[in-house]
Amino acid sequence: MKKKIVVFGSFVVDLMGRGPHLPVPGETVKSGFFKMGAGGKGFNQGVAAHKSGGDVTMVTKLGKDTFANIALDTMKELGMDASRVIQTEDHATGVALIEVDENSGQNAIMVIPSACDHIADEEVAALKDLVEGADILLTQLETNMSSIKAIVDMAHAAGKTIILNTAPVQPVEPELLAKVSIVTPNEVEASILTGVKVVDAQSAQKAADWFFGHGVQSVVITMGGMGAFVSDGKRSELTPAFKVNAVDTTGAGDAYNGGFVTALSEGNDIFAAARFAAATAALSVQKMGTTPSMPTRAEIDEFLKQH
Repeated sequence: MKKKIVVFGSFVVDLMGRGPHLPVPGETVKSGFFKMGAGGKGFNQGVAAHKSGGDVTMVTKLGKDTFANIALDTMKELGMDASRVIQTEDHATGVALIEVDENSGQNAIMVIPSACDHIADEEVAALKDLVEGADILLTQLETNMSSIKAIVDMAHAAGKTIILNTAPVQPVEPELLAKVSIVTPNEVEASILTGVKVVDAQSAQKAADWFFGHGVQSVVITMGGMGAFVSDGKRSELTPAFKVNAVDTTGAGDAYNGGFVTALSEGNDIFAAARFAAATAALSVQKMGTTPSMPTRAEIDEFLKQH
């Protein structure tokens, strides 16, 4: 029996331009490439979980504007449950302005979360039936912190599995961490949060121990090409990354988290889930964009069969 997943997080419209170099202050750079699409860490992870086979209800907050339709149309196209998407006339739908240097691949991003930064306590309270009827909550740090605390409190009180992806990184109160079942930072986020510079399995273990000391039950630290350090407090291992030709690594972490939560919802342990997540991420980096690059279940199963 597949477990029900709630993904609570941000939606922004990605407005991406690629040019010969990133502009310096006061400079205008002419670009020959522009792309607009659905984005935001929460939404990317929700799409990744849905496309990889998870039973997902996505919760995010949009304005009542043209950009909101990008989220709603994407969800309709993918057959995602949009019944718990919140809309407001008080704030615009979030946007991310993304500049990419087409030679180096370096980027500069400005995120304006707008509606997603104003999820009210009563809007979270209205999700009680959804959270209590689900099994797993996946959330990030890209909505207002009060909403994250409220949804985690609700899921914790109901005895649910809570996965916290600590991106974009910011301080997390010990009371919040103590309610988290699984934390999934990347090596940079883990270093900032724990004060341990994560560069290899040994330092990742030290960082994991810091999280365990704060009440977290399991730790997954993604480390790019090195793979992911996975520990449940008793057993630890470095799950290798799959070697592929990356075209665009934007959203790789979101693909990983989405695949990870799907695999957990199907009864896999965190080590098997990490392998499935690594395959999801490996496939996503071989395509351009974030939500469009998230692989289907058939693609993931075929990839795992070949590797």
